Amino acid sequence: MLGQTNFLEKQLTYQRVQLAFTEKEDDLKKDFEAQCLTWPPEAIYIRSFKSELELELWVYEKDKYFLFRQYDVCAGSGSLGPKNKQGDRQVPEGFYFIDRFNPLSNFWLSLGINYPNKADAARSNANDLGGDIFIHGSCSTVGCLPMNDENIKEIYLLSILAKNRGQESIPIHILPYRFTDLNKAIFSFNFPYQELWNILEKSYNYFNEHKLPQNFYISQSGEYILMD
Repeated sequence: MLGQTNFLEKQLTYQRVQLAFTEKEDDLKKDFEAQCLTWPPEAIYIRSFKSELELELWVYEKDKYFLFRQYDVCAGSGSLGPKNKQGDRQVPEGFYFIDRFNPLSNFWLSLGINYPNKADAARSNANDLGGDIFIHGSCSTVGCLPMNDENIKEIYLLSILAKNRGQESIPIHILPYRFTDLNKAIFSFNFPYQELWNILEKSYNYFNEHKLPQNFYISQSGEYILMD
């Protein structure tokens, strides 16, 4: 816990993080209270839908997650389907986690996503899979999840507080679309991605039922293996 506290203290030495707390903390506390959620959050879960340009932030409370806020992803790039190489302008699809906090980002504030993971590496034949995928501000992107600056302040602040309370890994699931019957009918022509999308759909349905992310691992061959 001392290490986590030092993380928060270090983040608060940066002006943009200080500004986020000054501008957003009181209102977020009130919103948590209105939704009967404990402040600060013990853990958060993020999932994003590429087609809808939406990002959800869920808060852990009493053994499950509750939807706290839905944010607009304010710009998109590429098309449906996973990211496979540097320069393809694609937003990744799959199961990831936040691996970097950047308070000095060129895009105001940013949270790094651990793309490429072992599943991405196994799927691609490219020599350079690319990287530097972030949730960030400034509302511009080539393969990232951009927010307006007001929203990234909230997301960054809540991520800091969850990590400070001991959440070692903040999961982020990036999905091609909400897996409704209509969307599946519309996007079923993307056959090259159907195997990946079937796995993402199963995880999506599991979370909607249980309000907990489904456990998984990545096999030696680079396949996502879902665990009951």
